[in-house]
Amino acid sequence: MPGMFFSANPREVKGTGHSLLDNKTQKKRPKTFGMDVKTYLRSMIPHLESGMKSSKSKDILSADEVIQWSQSLEKLLANQTGQDVFGNFLKSEFSEENIEFWLACEDYKKTESDLLHYKAEKIYKAFVHSDATKQINIDFHTRESTAKKIKAPTPTCFDEAQKVIYTLMEKDSYPRFLKSNIYLNLLNDLQANSLK
Repeated sequence: MPGMFFSANPREVKGTGHSLLDNKTQKKRPKTFGMDVKTYLRSMIPHLESGMKSSKSKDILSADEVIQWSQSLEKLLANQTGQDVFGNFLKSEFSEENIEFWLACEDYKKTESDLLHYKAEKIYKAFVHSDATKQINIDFHTRESTAKKIKAPTPTCFDEAQKVIYTLMEKDSYPRFLKSNIYLNLLNDLQANSLK
């Protein structure tokens, strides 16, 4: 399921291998980072020799889907591949904590009540706390308000902070993403392949 960062059992979180809640932040990108993104994007494009059109397979990304991403951030984030490609773009800008927090909040809203406190603490420590390793850019009031809300966690205790981050991505990162080589090259490649 998209945005699943947390296990249902708190004991399983430690062994999942996800770096979302690691206490170490890796802001340095390997030299092959650009090649990894390029390889990933190319894997989304159908192989010419397969003879398959992209719109006929659920596993292959179509140009129409990618065009829909440009209609709104909401449409981009509603698509798992869109989340991945946008996440890779944010990594290239060293701001991947924004989408990671947004996705963690989406997952948190689906949490069973007996695990709310545990997950709320993990999200708060990873993203909201002033010493968080992947600290999100929110104002003091929102940070303090969120800190109070997680003391008695509800499925909506991160809504205010999540809205701030969504707005930040929508007004700042998303317009740059639509002009980025990552997005434009993917769209151009898919459109070229759909004509063949």
